[in-house]
Amino acid sequence: MRVAYTVICGLLLCMIGTAGLASAPETSLRPMLRPGSATAPELKTGRPVQSKEAQSKGLMRALRPLLRPRSIRREARQQKKLLKKGAVCGDLSIQGQAVGRVPGRLAACGINDAVKISAVNGVVLSQKAVMNCQTAQALNTWVKTGLRPAVGNQGGGVSSLRVVAHYACRTRNNRKGAKISEHGKGNAIDIAGIGLKNGSELTVLSDWGRGKDGRILKKAHRAACGPFGTVLGPKADRFHRDHFHLDTARHRGGAYCR
Repeated sequence: MRVAYTVICGLLLCMIGTAGLASAPETSLRPMLRPGSATAPELKTGRPVQSKEAQSKGLMRALRPLLRPRSIRREARQQKKLLKKGAVCGDLSIQGQAVGRVPGRLAACGINDAVKISAVNGVVLSQKAVMNCQTAQALNTWVKTGLRPAVGNQGGGVSSLRVVAHYACRTRNNRKGAKISEHGKGNAIDIAGIGLKNGSELTVLSDWGRGKDGRILKKAHRAACGPFGTVLGPKADRFHRDHFHLDTARHRGGAYCR
């Protein structure tokens, strides 16, 4: 009897447990699928839950800047072509044209690969200046790293340079019997004024040593010492009281600047 009672009780307990499990909701035994998984159920809106990869791509599309209109892109390409067409000395910021060999009437004069420069670093020259590429590159460097910072926003910034001398087969200061000038080798350029965007001009003759404009000119003069090997201004001698003489001649003791 005791054995039979034990068996019957075991069967009853088993039936009660099975019934309890059957009455529990099926979802309580099944873990919810994570959003973004490959087998995720559709949302109530009827749209499938996106995978992490799809969500990432969507975010990148949202962050991507709008494409520029085709007209602007065409204009930019055209501008680049024009710049490239007018570039010399292997630099887009140096605009002009190749000239080639420039002979001189004196033995020590002349340029092998001359260029005629019209603008450097966006600053226009008052006249096209003939020189070699070394001088053109020095002028470009000075305008970019020296002249522009020296002028700053004065008058809206630099717009042009008044050139009073470039290549010329002559002696130094046109004196008889003197050595050939660096101008005669394509190594030099003379600047008498700095044109500003508001139409005004800083001139070496009138503004040197006078107020704010004078300080700007002194700073620009000092900044040329390095890109150029020789820098002469009003303090050098009476021949340079109205302009800056800039040339790329190198000296044993370093740059000569006065």
